[in-house]
Amino acid sequence: MTAFDDWRARSPFYDETHEALAQSVRRFVEREIAPHIDRWEAEGELPRALHKKAAEAGILGLRYPEQYGGHSEGFDNFHGLVLTEELAAVGAGGLGASLMTHGIGLPPILALGSEELKQRVAPPVLAGEKIIALGITEAGGGSDVANLKTTAVRDGDDYVVNGGKMFITSGMRADWLTCAVRTGGPGAGGISLLLIDMDAPGVERSRLDKMGWRCSDTAAIHFGDVRVPATNLIGPENGGFIGIMRNFNSERLGMAMGCCAYARVALAEAAEWAQNRETFGKPLVGHQSIRIKLADMERQIEATQAWVDLCAWQVKTGKDRPADFAMLKVQATRMLEAVAREAAQVLGGASYITGSKVERIYREVRVNAIGGGSEEIMLDLAGRQLFGGR
Repeated sequence: MTAFDDWRARSPFYDETHEALAQSVRRFVEREIAPHIDRWEAEGELPRALHKKAAEAGILGLRYPEQYGGHSEGFDNFHGLVLTEELAAVGAGGLGASLMTHGIGLPPILALGSEELKQRVAPPVLAGEKIIALGITEAGGGSDVANLKTTAVRDGDDYVVNGGKMFITSGMRADWLTCAVRTGGPGAGGISLLLIDMDAPGVERSRLDKMGWRCSDTAAIHFGDVRVPATNLIGPENGGFIGIMRNFNSERLGMAMGCCAYARVALAEAAEWAQNRETFGKPLVGHQSIRIKLADMERQIEATQAWVDLCAWQVKTGKDRPADFAMLKVQATRMLEAVAREAAQVLGGASYITGSKVERIYREVRVNAIGGGSEEIMLDLAGRQLFGGR
């Protein structure tokens, strides 16, 4: 059995700087996260203090502009993949989803927002003082982003927002919400992005209970005549759809990397169990059927990781295309589902008892296959982009 992170040493995309980052994040996880993750899972959210500690450790600001409090000099997107890998070590997907929620809430502001808005929002978020979330999905819309219903009507120096968002990661703790709203006519051309203060009058939030990602608070949010300053408009009015779409590609690459990381965690736990558990007078790994399972799990992980790294390289060199991210996400989530299942088979009854990482990862398979775009939507998107069709 190879070491948890040995794969990087055999890859042309990673060097000593990536390994140095891995060691730094690993120490942080062992010190600040691993001893508490089970309690946070039970409580249903992460403490706000963890964001401050992660900022001080350089985790929150990794690959964000220096002028806003980030750390971008000398870091590439493979450093981001390493960060995802190391945060996965505790086997709780809600950790990365919630602690790094600014990874989907902040980029639209940095890409499209005014300089005043960037200066007002980015520094406190990257310092761990404020939490920002992304509000796209609606109860009746799901992946049909172009037809979202939440409205924002201009009234003097404000927009008045009415409607709601569903399944919002960090929605209960968020100070700000980067929110997709309809400011114009039907379709993608009528969508804008607004930064909404979540303490504004008329904002109501309800906590959602979930089967997985339990330490990540998830909310249903309702807006009733919420007044938002027009200066909080992110980019041009009716020009928000492109900001949403460009966000999805990086989100899907990150989710695919997360699937590889959690699959490796599941494989590592299954392999350790197989080496120490005795059945019929010999270690479980002494049985051919178990060795075949472990090897097949490794095969699927390695193949998917190779595609993740290729897509990351294509982004880095400007050779990426959206269809690849859509197909990669499907490949990664199906791989994780297969690996988690086989890991559970190796652990047997132990995988059904709370306490193993495999048990938790198995419960979190579905959120990866649905969140960020369902398998069906992803494959249709790729099919239309590659082969044509309406």
